[in-house]
Amino acid sequence: MIKLVLVRHGESVWNLENKFTGWTDVDLSEKGVKEALEAGKVLKEQGYTFDKAYTSILLRANKTLDLIKQSMGVEIPTDYDYRLNERHYGALQGLNKQETADKYGEEQVKLWRRSYKTFPPELDLDDPRYPGNQELYKDIPKDKLPRTENLEKTVERVVEEFNEKIRKDLLDNKKVIIVAHGNSLRALCKYLENISDDDIINLNIPTGNPLVFELDDNLKVINKYYLKEE
Repeated sequence: MIKLVLVRHGESVWNLENKFTGWTDVDLSEKGVKEALEAGKVLKEQGYTFDKAYTSILLRANKTLDLIKQSMGVEIPTDYDYRLNERHYGALQGLNKQETADKYGEEQVKLWRRSYKTFPPELDLDDPRYPGNQELYKDIPKDKLPRTENLEKTVERVVEEFNEKIRKDLLDNKKVIIVAHGNSLRALCKYLENISDDDIINLNIPTGNPLVFELDDNLKVINKYYLKEE
């Protein structure tokens, strides 16, 4: 049986401030640091070890992984890839979620946040929030950098990353941990579990709680569970 562990980064400062974050590179909150350390503690206590780690190129995920490794007292070879980044929220990034709901209505904001097909308003190319204007993405082709994304587009890039890199490690019986974001991990769950476009709206992944997938030799899901009770 193959095990794959997914961890959503600990609470970020913009999670705490109830802002749309997306690709904005914010740090963990004090609570987020504690969540990451606790995730590492739980993994160590339950005997988990890892041959390979995958994460995005965003600070809050990278720091969560570093704190997990620190808490476990281990080093893990790590692959960093923008395809595991959070979903890009376009022109919503930096806005307060409640203020946005007050302005546009709860139903519209729910569609922007949770639906599979709906795109948030896109960024202009000269907007400093557009990844093509940021040093972090200077080596990535411009046609790969979004001005906005729906979950469907997020699924496409996450699945590309999975099939290009992670699948081989799992089939080689490597023990893999992926530390990423709410929507990039929802995207991967959708793919692994074959969740419908309608049902994925209801899936939420909590911060800092390791989610374990048990897979068969064809990477079909046998079982899944969280290591910490919510």
